[in-house]
Amino acid sequence: MKSRNLLYFCLILYTFIDNIYAKGEEFDNSLQAQSMLSVLYAQSSAEYEASNIQTYVNAKSALDRALNDVTWTAAIEQKDNFENKPPAIILDIDETVLNNVPFQARSIIDGQSYPTGWLDWMLEESSDAVAGVSDFLEYSQSKGVKIFYVTNRIAVAEDATRNNLKKLGLPLDTDRDVLLMKNENGWTSDKISRRKLVAKDYRILLLIGDQLGDFLPLDETTLELDARKELADTYKHMWGSKWFMITNPMYGRWEASIYNNEYPDTEDGLMQMRLEALKPKDKIN
Repeated sequence: MKSRNLLYFCLILYTFIDNIYAKGEEFDNSLQAQSMLSVLYAQSSAEYEASNIQTYVNAKSALDRALNDVTWTAAIEQKDNFENKPPAIILDIDETVLNNVPFQARSIIDGQSYPTGWLDWMLEESSDAVAGVSDFLEYSQSKGVKIFYVTNRIAVAEDATRNNLKKLGLPLDTDRDVLLMKNENGWTSDKISRRKLVAKDYRILLLIGDQLGDFLPLDETTLELDARKELADTYKHMWGSKWFMITNPMYGRWEASIYNNEYPDTEDGLMQMRLEALKPKDKIN
């Protein structure tokens, strides 16, 4: 009898522990799932591929024009005495050179939000190249243009990022540091100091990125929604000639502007502010 009671007790205990474990495994990914269509668009659509290829084809044409015009510079930080400097271009990395859409998909499936899992992803060194970038960089290198990568990946991921670029056969010079990471040399998320560093020795022909901060000081881009659109219009003479934007529907400061650049503390708060940011056309009576 005692042994039977002990068996029953063990079965009950096992069932209890199993239920607790199962509950621990449950998660709610409803917040992350809101980005599912944008991630699927970036991962699945021919239109997204075509847009990126188009951007880099046009950047190649602009590069030729820039090389033939010594008064040409794409960096607003570069003011004067640059005409005789050797040519360079600056590219962001994530969603500009390296494609991290699988990380975004993983985050939805796992119910995790950035930065959870991001460092692990970078250390995997498994990002593919963004469509069109390989041909563009190969062409730029053939023209004797120095290629700099200015990224807000943190410095601890520098070796992994170098390895990932090399695996893809993308240019990465070794005669000087051309991979400029966040937290390296005290650099912050604002890329202005790194663009100034490049501008000291090179004439910057093109800037390519997926965020306004890849082209402008961060404080100038940290605005509310409508003001950011006005800022884009302010620099309309730069887009498609000296500045090339890769469209990123998945994340960025555009999302932060929905929350007035201050993320709510709760998921319910995030969802509410997203709804409030929608602007349906007024009904016609």
